[in-house]
Amino acid sequence: MASTTDFRNGLVMRLDNELWTIVEFQHVKPGKGGAFVRTRLKNVKTGRVLDKTFRSGEKVEDVRLEKKKYQYLYGGDNEYVFMDMQTYEQITIAGDVVGDASKYIKDGMEVEILFGEGEVLGVEAPIFVELEIIKTDPGVKGDTASGGNKPATLETGAVVQVPLFIQEGETIKVDTRTGSYVERVK
Repeated sequence: MASTTDFRNGLVMRLDNELWTIVEFQHVKPGKGGAFVRTRLKNVKTGRVLDKTFRSGEKVEDVRLEKKKYQYLYGGDNEYVFMDMQTYEQITIAGDVVGDASKYIKDGMEVEILFGEGEVLGVEAPIFVELEIIKTDPGVKGDTASGGNKPATLETGAVVQVPLFIQEGETIKVDTRTGSYVERVK
């Protein structure tokens, strides 16, 4: 059990039989009445955000999560297969658990899989990935006064906005947290 004095960003707790992580928190001591802690919580599975207030000293059940490195092997039919980098054991994960990470992972890429209480809670792609552009319209010089963007389809099927000078066949770096173009690699 953890007390409100143990709260920190990233702490995972169980509330109403669901796992929540603390995104931000603030200790409040009003002039009148008891102290309390205001928190913003994010559901580990669904990503839903909740604002909740706890009385000072209130106890919550904290949960330990484990992250392990896995290699992405292949995917199909809304299922993805990963291999443990140390034991070579393979696991299959449903597409809804993989979530947005599926847009940015390709065969052979290392990812981190989040485990909690014996079950897979999520998959985290690397923060930056290098992917090839397989389809984009040619950029026409002089189309805009101050730069511009166009959609580009990546080798994984994801669509990102890229500058007009980027062409098909080039490799770009993408930020997987925001799904945005960072720079041209080749």
